[in-house]
Amino acid sequence: MTPATSSFEQMPRYVRVRSEPGAAFVEFDFAIGYPDLFVELVLPAAAFASFCEHNQVQHMDATMAAAVDADMLKWRYGEGRDQDD
Repeated sequence: MTPATSSFEQMPRYVRVRSEPGAAFVEFDFAIGYPDLFVELVLPAAAFASFCEHNQVQHMDATMAAAVDADMLKWRYGEGRDQDD
């Protein structure tokens, strides 16, 4: 059995940029292991690039971001919110 720290280190890291391109500061969501469990962070652009490289992040694509948004709505409004009944 491997130590818990090695499995944590192997968990994927996800980034979802929220700010506009070219902004002085990059606003983004950062998640480890589960893209729907994230923290909101803000860094200058150069620091963001270094952060992404250091953490070997995966940038969320539109499909993954939509799934995270749908899950957030489910928790906020309940499961029936996205159903057409």
